[in-house]
Amino acid sequence: MKNKFILIFVLAAAISSCKKLDLAPVDRFTELNFWQSSENVSNALNNIYMSIYSSQPVFYNESLSDNAFTRLGINAGQPDAIASGNFTSSLPRFQNEWGGYYAGIKSCNIFLKNVDQNQTLTDALKSRMKAEVTFIRAWHHFNLTKWWGDIPLLKEDITPDQAKTIGRSPKAEVITFILEQLDAAAAALPNKEGYSDSDNGRITKGAALALKARVLLYEGNRMPEVIAVCEQLINNQAANGTYSLVPSYTDLFSNNTVNRKNNETLLALQYVPSLRTWGDYIDFAPISAGARSNNLSPTQELVDSYIMLNGRAIRQTGSGYNENDPYVNRDPRLTASIVYDNYNWQNPDGSTQRIYIKPGTGPAGQTANEYSPAGQGTATGYYWRKYWDPKSTAPGFSSGLNLYLIRYADVLLMYAEAKQAAGQMTEEVWNKTVRALRERAGFTDAGALNFPGATGMTDLIRNERRSEFAMEGLRIDDIRRWKIAETVLNGWIHGARFGEASIDNGYLRVQLRQFDAQKHYLWPVPPNERALNTNLSQNNGY
Repeated sequence: MKNKFILIFVLAAAISSCKKLDLAPVDRFTELNFWQSSENVSNALNNIYMSIYSSQPVFYNESLSDNAFTRLGINAGQPDAIASGNFTSSLPRFQNEWGGYYAGIKSCNIFLKNVDQNQTLTDALKSRMKAEVTFIRAWHHFNLTKWWGDIPLLKEDITPDQAKTIGRSPKAEVITFILEQLDAAAAALPNKEGYSDSDNGRITKGAALALKARVLLYEGNRMPEVIAVCEQLINNQAANGTYSLVPSYTDLFSNNTVNRKNNETLLALQYVPSLRTWGDYIDFAPISAGARSNNLSPTQELVDSYIMLNGRAIRQTGSGYNENDPYVNRDPRLTASIVYDNYNWQNPDGSTQRIYIKPGTGPAGQTANEYSPAGQGTATGYYWRKYWDPKSTAPGFSSGLNLYLIRYADVLLMYAEAKQAAGQMTEEVWNKTVRALRERAGFTDAGALNFPGATGMTDLIRNERRSEFAMEGLRIDDIRRWKIAETVLNGWIHGARFGEASIDNGYLRVQLRQFDAQKHYLWPVPPNERALNTNLSQNNGY
């Protein structure tokens, strides 16, 4: 979908050049005739889709959590300042994110208000388009309330004067509206089989239901509703779309053919090789693979979270974990996601290279990837493997791989989490959720696959989410909704065991994190917004 022009700019230009708005010029578009053009309507819809299209949050929001660290500041949305607790309410990230979501909502409201002026498109097509826009408006409101709690609720377009006086609606009211909108969208949208191949990537009935499940899950106290929505997607696929796990976890993120269209995708940022690409990976890969630097590094805490092939956590009795040979017999998703010392890296030409990261271990000419506090390489002793396309030869790591926003794997783990919280976790539920994901990952040991009973199940499911969705931007949401951020985001995050043995057993100290549970679960309302609108209250502690 190409962003040919921005609707608001087109309207502004038309208005400024027209003396009387009740006389529509025939040589250009105005508010009176803009929506009569079906091409304009399609382009306006494409522009609205663009409001959710950014690769940066998918990747760099990982460094807001205990999964990753970034050296970047403002160019990556300043996650370093937020994660370390060293920020004020004037941090540009808050203003940019607030403004970006509300700009998206305004475009949605303008579309919904005006699209029925078009008399050329069929009613069925306009109904579908409105449902797509309704979903996106709900998406923006959901993200706003995740970060700020109470927010201005915009059910329709408002005037500049109204924008200066509107107050914040209670979060519960916003959530009710979001859920109503997703129900309306789901009722009007086709399932994924109802779209032609040329419309691959459009919002579907399944996406609306999956987002509804996520919204309910994040509320924490509506697990029976989460269960009901997930069961719609799991058990009624004839109506809601056929979904399943892709057989290979690695292929999901590395095989262009599999990645671009598969039965696991419910919602993804759509990219096209050579035409519409993202280029973040040039700062993720090992230096010897062609990266210019490393600006997003996995943490030791994330590495430690991957279980052993026998299903035990690395510190659990009987795990077989060897701290001096730490990457053997581990969850295969570790190797699919993270590059560690002595990793066997596949090059685009099919050859391989050994990645030497521990200082002083690389043979002559092969030291570029080694950890150094002052170097351009990794800051933690690890690089990313996930989302690397080994067949891509595009310059600068320009990638046409789609980036997932909601996968069927998430539906399964939302279902497992809700069942556990409701006291309904059974072997049957386990087998269709956690066991299915582990089998797909490559586990074969009965200790990892067989139902372990209820003891410790909540932590097990939470850790499964971490392993499954690393580098997909979900970890920060999870630790906030579970209210464990003050536990995992206070103190040092670490890197590989390349440091002084007397300090944290040799694990590198990378960044000192601070999370104040009294205020950091919500972001501050941007001061610029409060200066324009004195009815906007501030969150506690700011």
